[in-house]
Amino acid sequence: MGGRMTALSVQDVSYSYGAKQALRDVSFTLTPGRFTALLGPNGAGKSTLFALLTRLFVTGQGQITVAGHDISRQPRAALSQIGVVFQQPTLDLDMSVQRNMSYFAALHGLSGRDARARIDAALDRLNMRERASEKVRALNGGHRRRMEIARALLHDPKVLLLDEPTVGLDTASRHAITDHVHTLTETGLTVLWATHLVDEIRPADDVVVLHRGQVLAHDRAETIAGGAELVDAFMAMTAEPEGTPA
Repeated sequence: MGGRMTALSVQDVSYSYGAKQALRDVSFTLTPGRFTALLGPNGAGKSTLFALLTRLFVTGQGQITVAGHDISRQPRAALSQIGVVFQQPTLDLDMSVQRNMSYFAALHGLSGRDARARIDAALDRLNMRERASEKVRALNGGHRRRMEIARALLHDPKVLLLDEPTVGLDTASRHAITDHVHTLTETGLTVLWATHLVDEIRPADDVVVLHRGQVLAHDRAETIAGGAELVDAFMAMTAEPEGTPA
């Protein structure tokens, strides 16, 4: 499978915490320029998969490639093509937006005029340029999230990973962030958006349904919905028989 046609490939990936298996033979591929929702209830294995995609965890089972780079054999090349927004915020609240961005740029070896140009472009993409001099503490939750997304794009990755990025945000902020990230795919960026909220997914989006560590479906949202509401199809797929332990 060539790197041109596949932005992200996960093949036969499993992971266990001791005796508890968190992921079992997970496989899917993402094509460039698509928004894919990794949809699953809490505890489905979404965060474990993200930890593997970002090398926080390492598995000996299966293969992950990013833009054609095997994450086990070429970790630096693979990780350089990934931008990530974790569920828990990782911002310095007492620094300005610009300083936070500059610090992150330096971690990627970017400095001077190049870093400034990239910071301005990333903030422009998320409509955050006018907030550059403000301290992060002064921003609302939605703008802090936008800033984290802008920061994740500084090094021009091909794949953007977002783990439950709208947790804790009000409805208006959730929809604004979801809309912004959808527009980013128009530039060819590949997005993997982990969520348990079906209303963040559009009919034309790709969806990987993950439940109890296994992929139950991978298709367009409208195809998975099968003429009904996606939420109903999702609930039916992930329903637990009575008496099944959580």
